[in-house]
Amino acid sequence: MRHRDNKIYLASKSPRRRELLRQVGVEFELLMLRSDPARGAADVSEDVLPGEDPHVYVARVAKEKGAFAWNMLQQRRQPLRPVLTADTTVTIDGEILGKPVDHKEAIAMLERLSGRTHQVLTSVAIHAERVAEQVTQLSEVRFAKLTPAQIRAYCATTEPYDKAGGYGIQGLAALFVEHIEGSHSGIMGLPLFETANLLRKAGYPV
Repeated sequence: MRHRDNKIYLASKSPRRRELLRQVGVEFELLMLRSDPARGAADVSEDVLPGEDPHVYVARVAKEKGAFAWNMLQQRRQPLRPVLTADTTVTIDGEILGKPVDHKEAIAMLERLSGRTHQVLTSVAIHAERVAEQVTQLSEVRFAKLTPAQIRAYCATTEPYDKAGGYGIQGLAALFVEHIEGSHSGIMGLPLFETANLLRKAGYPV
């Protein structure tokens, strides 16, 4: 049965995830989790544990965000609707590439991705009254060989600095991509096919 107010909660700060949900007509209310240690302890740590595999890492973070958000709803006595959480990471040679902290790190990441194939993992979790399920989607992305001038020009924009791996496929970096295998929306941060299946299991038809 569809929820009476026809909404879910999205526990994510990502504007890309909001855009993707709107694209497929899913109505949502934002549920913000703290992620900035400078403003107090983060609700869920996104630190990589020593020796943690990228698949394990991305699934753990998405699951912990979902569990925390669901508990927060109950504690605040807010209306209980499905809670959607997700986490995306980029990996190459088995190493996780997070969001670059500065210009130098952004350049180093793109130099490493240049001319090679890397993996983008997005794990999506859904929490509802009788449902707690999760799926992790993997896509492969091959970059063309980038010139130093291309890398410098891209890193002079604002695009690399809030994205795992230091690039956004929905922006200027689309020009770098020779081939993808998997889910374009998953690379953006929310694989829509898998997300729709999870929402249906939580009683929200898409």
